[in-house]
Amino acid sequence: MAIQSLLSLLPFLILFISSNAWAQEYKFDISEIEKKPYQLAGYVELRPALFGLDRDASLYKLRFYRRDEGKTLEEFNSKLQLEGSYEKGIARLFIRTNSDLKYTYLGWDHKTSLYEGYLSIKPSSSLTVDLGKKTFKWGKGYAWNPVAFLDRPKDPDDPDLALEGFVAVSADYIKSFSGPLKTFSFTPVLFPVYNDVNDDFGKVHGLNFAGRIYFLFYDTDIDLIGFVGKSRTNRFGADFSRNITSNFEIHGEFAFINNVKNRTIDRSGRIFESTFDAKSYLIGLRYLTKSDTTFILEYYRNGVGFSRVAMKDYFSLIDRGYDSFLATGNDSFLKKAQGVTEGNYGRLNPMKDYLYLRISQKEPFNILYFTPSIIGIMNLNDKSFSIAPEFLYTGITNLEIRLKGSVVGGQKHTEYGEKPNDYRIELRLRYYFDAVKAYEWATKKALK
Repeated sequence: MAIQSLLSLLPFLILFISSNAWAQEYKFDISEIEKKPYQLAGYVELRPALFGLDRDASLYKLRFYRRDEGKTLEEFNSKLQLEGSYEKGIARLFIRTNSDLKYTYLGWDHKTSLYEGYLSIKPSSSLTVDLGKKTFKWGKGYAWNPVAFLDRPKDPDDPDLALEGFVAVSADYIKSFSGPLKTFSFTPVLFPVYNDVNDDFGKVHGLNFAGRIYFLFYDTDIDLIGFVGKSRTNRFGADFSRNITSNFEIHGEFAFINNVKNRTIDRSGRIFESTFDAKSYLIGLRYLTKSDTTFILEYYRNGVGFSRVAMKDYFSLIDRGYDSFLATGNDSFLKKAQGVTEGNYGRLNPMKDYLYLRISQKEPFNILYFTPSIIGIMNLNDKSFSIAPEFLYTGITNLEIRLKGSVVGGQKHTEYGEKPNDYRIELRLRYYFDAVKAYEWATKKALK
């Protein structure tokens, strides 16, 4: 199995070598600037990581109660992401695939997914119709998007990562004006949920409907967003973004979600269900100084999140179950805890109030192509936190080198205090390539 997994890396290496050769020997050709109807590009990534484990943490006990992983855990990750497009007349086909090969304490694992694949028809400059799998990227927030009703949640620790989309039929109608209202657009969406079609979105029911109305009004971007259907409960929202000055921007989002169902568990293992209307919102700013330091600050209120008491009961149940397992070998309490973890207590940022801060500095001390940054996330309900310094270097053509670490802290029975690891260190090597240009270079060289 390990040999087969290693062999699956060969396409990554071949693309890397061929693209690198083209990058080193490429000479200017006027045909290179001509727009072609087809594109094929992407990146290959290697990302080894080291985790420092916290053997006293509740989530360590829940994950490893039948194993002994020691003080550290190594992980090897690799990724190949491809995206291609083809245009002819009013039609454009776009595809993005993502292949992950990883080695963890569970062994080798490989998965290839179609992230996006849709046909876009543009009969006029004002109208575009899309059919297929795509991401919508609704919302103005950087780390969180409470109004992104049709997208998978971002990872606040790495919010720029591409996400897998959903199958839908959508249209975009855009109209420009000369008055205070400069631009108007309307995006209706038909969103099916059937067996094998978006069945991980919600209840398998049939068609759902969503839509977005966009205004550029007095230099302020405004969206009104809605979702109705039976796969998920109805929800409505709005967002805005405005540049106060050329280097200072503010943004916000608000979402109302009807009839949210919540499952909580107490320290005795009893499960309770409740239904309520939830309000989530975000307010943030982005500021760029004259010395090229960028600040991104956001406050996020998660209306569907758990209270501190609910999270404390969850962690207490795990501790009780672990003690019971050590004493008797009975893991029934731990099984109950596992049953409410996936998609519930185990989701990203499961509590109510969070603060996000990212500070990055472009080329400090005149070190070209070097950008250090630091990311902090604080859970305001229990005062636990994560701090992640990052160093990015892009001085080699098409190659991005990122060294990132993170440490978590918090008292017992807090979100970050009960993470299974105290720290993480990872090195990411990401090489970008253009397969079309590499093929053209190889063809020209073969003809010489």
